[in-house]
Amino acid sequence: MNNLKEFLDEKVIQYNQANFIENDPIQIPHAFTKKQDIEIAGLFAAVLAWGQRATIIKKCKELINLMDNAPYDFIKNHTLGDLKPFLTFKHRTFNATDTLYFIHFLQQFYQKNDSLEFAFLPKNMPADEVFPSVESALKHFHQLFFSLEDSPHRTKKHISTPARKSACKRLNMYLRWMVRHDDKGVDFGLWTRLSPANLICPLDLHVERVGRMLHLFSRKQVDWLTALELTENLRKFDALDPVKYDFALFGLGIEKFVK
Repeated sequence: MNNLKEFLDEKVIQYNQANFIENDPIQIPHAFTKKQDIEIAGLFAAVLAWGQRATIIKKCKELINLMDNAPYDFIKNHTLGDLKPFLTFKHRTFNATDTLYFIHFLQQFYQKNDSLEFAFLPKNMPADEVFPSVESALKHFHQLFFSLEDSPHRTKKHISTPARKSACKRLNMYLRWMVRHDDKGVDFGLWTRLSPANLICPLDLHVERVGRMLHLFSRKQVDWLTALELTENLRKFDALDPVKYDFALFGLGIEKFVK
């Protein structure tokens, strides 16, 4: 176990570097400096993150360009006519219906809140309190996101929830981006109401293959319980920042460490 920790720690150092950004969807929010721009661009980049990374990045740039490369200003101030170009936007099964609802939800939300962080937190939560449960945070976000009267049923497949036993890989990746903080410059660490210690490792194809080969989980299914099992084993290596090992597992998968 100690040898595995040393190996993974070395891989975290190797991959958790600024040069990671240029080939990853996280480059989309990294194009911005304003907190709300980062939150919005990051959410779209995470939700669209399936398929080839080059295609994901291309489609995310296309979407952000439709927002005049100023997502927060667009979300807050767009008119009905400004939405017409989005009617032809599509990435895999994410289509115009989904895009327009995302924009509608975000507009409604930012009219009352100055950070998307609050969409993951219960109302009336004390300002100095750290919310301990990512599972509850994800469930809360899902419920809030689809609380508007016109929420389309088809869009629910794009916002996962542990309540449906999903591994929630894209939203866990988004939370990693927003919550984790270190001096490497990849993750943003903008949000403080969730703790890095409580984050759940994003369980994508690369992480699954490498994690399974390294015996970091035993479940055959790829679901919420598998993500929990993986993360609990990573906490044995670093209880305060277990999800830093996402860099190692993902990087090893990209390297085709698992043949």
